[in-house]
Formats: sequence, structure tokens, C-alpha cells
Amino acid sequence: MANQHIELQVEGMDCNNCAMSITRFLERKGLQEVYVNFQTKEVRFRPDEAVLTLEQVKAGIQKLGYTVVEPEQPQAWWTLERKLLISAVLTAPLLLGHILMSLGLHIGLMHNDWLQFAIALPVFLIGVFHFGKSAWNGLVRTGVANMDVLIFTGSTAAFIYSLIGTLLKEPNYIFYETAATIITLVLLGNWFEHRAVKQTTTAIGELTQLQVEKARRIMASGTIVTINREEIQVGDLLQVNEGDKIPTDGVVISGQAAVDEAMLTGESIPIEKHPGDALIGASLLQSGNLQMRATAVGRDTVLSQMIELVKTAQQDKPDIQRLADRISAIFVPVVLGIALLTLLIGHFGFQLSFQQALMNAIAVLVISCPCAMGLATPTAVMVGVGRLARNGILIKGGQTVEVFANVKNMVFDKTGTLTTGDFHIQGIEYHTPDEALANALIYKLEQHSSHPIAQSLVREMAGRANGVTFDNLQVQEQKGVGIFATDGAGNAYQIKAHQTQSHSGSQHLALLRNEQLLATIEISDTLKPGAAEVIQSLQKSGIQPIILSGDKQTRTAAIADQLGVKLFHAEKLPQEKLRIIESLSQQAPTAMIGDGINDAPALAKATIGVSLSNASQAAIQSAQIVLLNGNLEHLPKALSIARHTVLTIKQNLFWAFSYNIIAIPIAALGFLNPMWGALFMAFSDVVVIGNSIRLRKKRIK
Repeated sequence: MANQHIELQVEGMDCNNCAMSITRFLERKGLQEVYVNFQTKEVRFRPDEAVLTLEQVKAGIQKLGYTVVEPEQPQAWWTLERKLLISAVLTAPLLLGHILMSLGLHIGLMHNDWLQFAIALPVFLIGVFHFGKSAWNGLVRTGVANMDVLIFTGSTAAFIYSLIGTLLKEPNYIFYETAATIITLVLLGNWFEHRAVKQTTTAIGELTQLQVEKARRIMASGTIVTINREEIQVGDLLQVNEGDKIPTDGVVISGQAAVDEAMLTGESIPIEKHPGDALIGASLLQSGNLQMRATAVGRDTVLSQMIELVKTAQQDKPDIQRLADRISAIFVPVVLGIALLTLLIGHFGFQLSFQQALMNAIAVLVISCPCAMGLATPTAVMVGVGRLARNGILIKGGQTVEVFANVKNMVFDKTGTLTTGDFHIQGIEYHTPDEALANALIYKLEQHSSHPIAQSLVREMAGRANGVTFDNLQVQEQKGVGIFATDGAGNAYQIKAHQTQSHSGSQHLALLRNEQLLATIEISDTLKPGAAEVIQSLQKSGIQPIILSGDKQTRTAAIADQLGVKLFHAEKLPQEKLRIIESLSQQAPTAMIGDGINDAPALAKATIGVSLSNASQAAIQSAQIVLLNGNLEHLPKALSIARHTVLTIKQNLFWAFSYNIIAIPIAALGFLNPMWGALFMAFSDVVVIGNSIRLRKKRIK
């Protein structure tokens, strides 16, 4: 269970490489189900005291160079903002003196080598502790060479070379401003990056803020007491009044009210709730009041599941990111090699001065940016999944986003998916004088089926089945065939599809006793509002819609004709449906759209399963994509956002690769000052994150 995991807040993670270093450390120690998210600063794992105690975990993370934040722990004084401020104040005179000297203006005081050393030393020490500690721990403890290795190497080379020049009294060796500027600009980039990354997790914050802090519990005596959210238990009777948020998932016991679920499902119109209706925690009771019984609390609620899915979205990486991961793993050693070759070939091969060759090598180190490749996918996935969640569309992970964006076939269950699933009895033709017996049999037998037709019959026959009892009635449902029963007298009953089928699309069922016809029931279903528009929108997007139904051929054909669907399969048993889904999935990526419960096997067999069920735990677990409001019209929106998320990932990766492919040779050839290199590198990550953030508000048709 999710609540058996340990969660820690860890500061100091800048990118995927940081998360990977913590992940590798914990997994190598033997811990299971490790999940590290650098964006949310969360480290989660299944505890195992025999392998590693909690204190050992915290100590290990601290040794890697990161900070475990304890609950209610005051903010550390030595923050990134303060490091940046001190570095910027000290770097400014060094950089200004260098710029003025380049323009022919000389400030005598700033020509003092030891003064430059004194000003640059605190900045260098900040760089050593900020970048050097992370670089050392990454290399020694996890074997991961992160970007901080490059920054530390470049700034240290500049500072040490300048110190040697100071000791040898060689003014041409002095470039303290380069060492200080590199550190300050990269800190500035880190600061912008942290601010930008926070915006990618906005959806998590918005969802978390929806959580209800207090609830009104109705005691056995009738007294109402106010309790904290954590005290709510499954089965508790709760009072909810006008203007309140629903405290947790539950079901209406008494009263009626209009409930606004827009913040969770994207459905803007308030929904009328009556006894027996399901309630989603954190939705707003706009008018009326009601009593409810809690059915899920804590991590088991729909809201908690939504938060969890958004948090863990980037854990399941798209295939498109795997190439970037492989390159990132060897990126830093390759760049170090290029920098060394730049120094050696420049000095010995092209007769450049050692200082110029060293400057070129340092420029190579500081302009390269593996972080941009690591940030390309998780930031886009987090924003895309967050936007989907705000529209009541839950999608499980980055790989699901990528696969769904490339879907070619969408297979629709008919009843309850394309149609309302709310059947009505058009008429009953009795073939027995005992109509009360026939009515009672229909009511009793259909109570044992979860099929939408059965539930509709039970609802409509409830008032017609009075006064008839049965001796030891045994009922069994055979999926896709019908309902069968026997009584104590040995009579055999069944309800199954009747041969007669109307061209209007109405369906007939037959009630039989000992193979003798007692009644035929004519029932009808209607298309969901907007279903035809959804199909047309998908067809325009290059999707082939397919109807897969167990219903009769003529009924399925009538629905397909109304929707403009050319390919459909009718009269299919559950096993036949699975074979069709499997065949389609082998030909092209295929999504199965169903109610998430009856269609669970088909949803699992398809490339992607899309549940249109109500907001239940079962629905969330049965498919990779869940439309919480059950609104078919949100399907094209889900597809569009998924496609734009993948497009954003591709744009980010294109920038990350192009930047490094172009920038590193330019630096190696001596066309780029290390300070400009540090500036470009500092903002390369921000470009990637900014493009991802754009997805939040991007206009998507």
C-alpha cells in the first residue's frame, strides 16, 4: 500500500542527475520501490530496517550533498538566494573592472592582484561548497558525473591559474573575474531554474490546496462534532452544509444538493446529488445540504490519487527520453575529454598561448549543459499531466502520454460509453396470463447482474414486482449470454436476447420458463449527447473509431450509422472482444474506451485503456487514462493535450541537443569567452523549462 512508504523532503536536487544519484544510492543499499522527484523535492521508498534504518537513509542522502528537511524545520540560513547575493555583490567590481579595462579605462585599485584574490576568494569558496561538494559526492559515492563536475573543474582551473599568476607576479595570468563570474552566473541560472521548476508543479499545489481540513461528524447520539481531516474514518456519518467542501469521498445518505465538481473533473455545471449518489472529496456543495457516509479516506480518496498520479507522472519515462538518458550518462566524461583535447591541441598543435588554450578549455566546460537533456522530458510531462488533471483527466505516467499521443485506433464499447446506458422499457408483451409472475421474475433475475440493461430493468420494474415470492430461487449470470435461475420446484428460468429485433434500434429480451416464452421486453437506449461530434473530431485527428459490442448486429449497426463509424463488431462474447483488441493492438497503437469495470479485461489488453467510469478507486486502477466525469467529450481534449505534451518534449530535446552540438565546438575553437559560456549555459535550462511551462496556458484545440 502507498501509505507504507516513507516520504522525505530533500533540498538541493537540481535535475534528473541529482535524482538518479539518490536513487542509485538507495537501490544499491537494497531498498525497494525507490522514487525520487527532483521537481517536488520528494524521496519515497519502502522501508526495510534490516537493510537500512531511516537515520542511515537520511545520513546517506546528506553525505551525497543534499539536505533532508525535517518537519517544521526552519529554513536553512545558507540558501541559494544568499549564496547568489553574496557572489553577485563580490563579482560585480571584478567584472566591472575587467569590462572597463577592455574599453581602455583603468582603475588602479582593481589592478592589485591580491585585492582581486581577496574579493574572488569568498565567491570561489561558495562555488567549492556548492558545486564541488555535489561533484565529489556524485563521483565518489554513486559514480555519476553530474554537471557540477564541469562547473567546479572550470571555475577551479581559472582560480588556481590566477593564483599561480599572482604568486609569480605575472599579470597576464590573472583572470579572477572569470572564476567568480562563472560561479555567479551558474548560481543565477540555478535560481531561475528553481523558480521555473516550481511553476511546473503548480497542478500539485492547486490540488493539494483543495484538501479539506475540517469535517462535521454526526455521532450516534445525533450530536455533531468538528474533527480534523485525518480523524475521518470509513463509515463515518458526516454533515455537509451549503458552502462547505465535501470532506472526503462518500455516498449521500439523506438530503439533496447541487455539487460543483469542476475543480476535480473539469465539469463546469453543478451536479444534483440525491440519496445513493457518489460524492468526490473536495468538491463544493453550492446549494442545499446533505448527510453522507465516508467510503474512502486519506490516500484512498480520488483527490489523493490525482495528486499521486501527477507527482509520479515523470517516473514512467517515455521512450523518447531514453536516448537522452543514455547520452546524459556519458556526457560529462566526454566533455571533460573534449576540454582536455582543446587545451592540449590548442597549445601544442596550434601554438596558442597556454592561457588562451586554457580559456578555450574552460569555455568548453562551462558552456556544456547535460541538465537541459535531463529536464526536457520530466518538466514537459509534469506540466502536461497537470493540465490534464485540471480537466479531470488522469493519465498514468510519461510513457502513457507518448503512447496515447500516437494512438491510431480507438475502440469504443457501445453501452454506457457511446450510449447513455440508461435503458427504458418501451413495452412488455406478455405470453402468460400471470403478468405479476413475469414482472417479479424480471425484477428478481436482473438484480443479479451488473450490466447497465439489467440495472435499468431493476429500476423500472421495482414497482411492478410486489406480492410474488419464490421458493429457493438460485440465480446465475453467464456473461454475454444471459441470466439463468432455478427454483425449489425444479423450474428453469432465463432472460436472454430475443430473436426479434426492430429496425429502429430497439432491443428485445425474452423471459422463459422451462423453455416456454413468458414475455418479451422491448428496451431502447440513446446516444450520449455530443458522441457524434467526438467521433468526428477523432476522425479529423487521424483516428479510426471502432465499435466493439456484445449487442445484436442490427442494433450495433444502427448506432454505427448514426455516428458515422464504418468499422464495428457486434454480438461478441468477452473472450472474442479480447482477441479483437489484441489483433488491433498488434497492427497499430490501440486505445480501448470503456466503463472501467465491466470492460476491465479489454482495457488491460489494449495498448492504452481509457476509463469513462465514475470517479471511483476501481476506475482509477483499471485503466491508464481515466476521465473522472465520464464525459466522452473530454476524450479529444485528452488526445490533444497528450500530443502537445509530446511535441513539447521533442522541442525541448531538439533545443538541448542542438545547443550542446553547436556551443561546444564554438567554445573549443576559441570563439567564446568563458564568462559568456557560463551565461549561455545558465539560461539553457531555463529555455527548456520555460517551453514546458508554456504548455500550461498554450491554446489547444
